[in-house]
Amino acid sequence: MLHYMLVFMAYHSSRWIPPGQRLKFQVVNAVFIVVVLAPQVFVMGRPKSSRYCRQPLLNNLAISVALSIIASGFSVIFTLMDPVCQSLWAAYHVFGLLSCGHGLSSAILTLTATACAKTTPELYYTSVALTVASTLCTVFFAVRGGLWLTKRQWDK
Repeated sequence: MLHYMLVFMAYHSSRWIPPGQRLKFQVVNAVFIVVVLAPQVFVMGRPKSSRYCRQPLLNNLAISVALSIIASGFSVIFTLMDPVCQSLWAAYHVFGLLSCGHGLSSAILTLTATACAKTTPELYYTSVALTVASTLCTVFFAVRGGLWLTKRQWDK
């Protein structure tokens, strides 16, 4: 859910800025994209990352980079469009399901790859960091969804 959260934060942060000045927000958005993508690409390019690890952590990191690039596209589109069309919202929520699935698989792979900490330390610790971030984002959306359901229940 990390990638879903990145788009969520970009969208809601941009709504505080008047529509005519949102283009300036794209500079902040670009810096944020670099901050998210650079460590992942750096670790993927390290020679130690290609060493043998029983779990496919390198493949998982490649999927994370791809999801980060897609999330950056969504964040650019969402911050520039006003209003955002329903089909784009639907695509974003499908992307959220993919992001949730990636977070779950990342957690499983990381928990079962403790031996990789010795052979591919950068890759393993990057996977741990992405798993922790994804777990925190999942908890955030679970609490937010629970509050939304409670509010809907009380409104009836």
